[in-house]
Amino acid sequence: MKDRIVFSTDPNVDIHNESNELNEKKILLKEQNLRIWIEKRPCNKVVSIIRGFIGTENELKDLSKLLKKRCGVGGSVKAGGIIIQTKNRQKLLQILNDLGYSAKLSGGQIFN
Repeated sequence: MKDRIVFSTDPNVDIHNESNELNEKKILLKEQNLRIWIEKRPCNKVVSIIRGFIGTENELKDLSKLLKKRCGVGGSVKAGGIIIQTKNRQKLLQILNDLGYSAKLSGGQIFN
């Protein structure tokens, strides 16, 4: 992104630190408090839902794409959560922990 000149009457404004402020606002991965839920859907389909992600819509979609690719399954992003079409929450937990996220299993087990 090109630098733009900003006019300000405040003598303490530093226009060169705008990009640094954006980086400071990004939440560290370990500060994310992700929960992996399991849910039974109609027709006895089981999905895992990851909730608690803090970030932009694009970051959420990128994480969803990565998880779907590594698990070899489908899924979607809805209402700020990532829906993955698998009941293997341990694999999701391992992937998220390897990426540096703080994640835990929630929501119990579904027995068939």
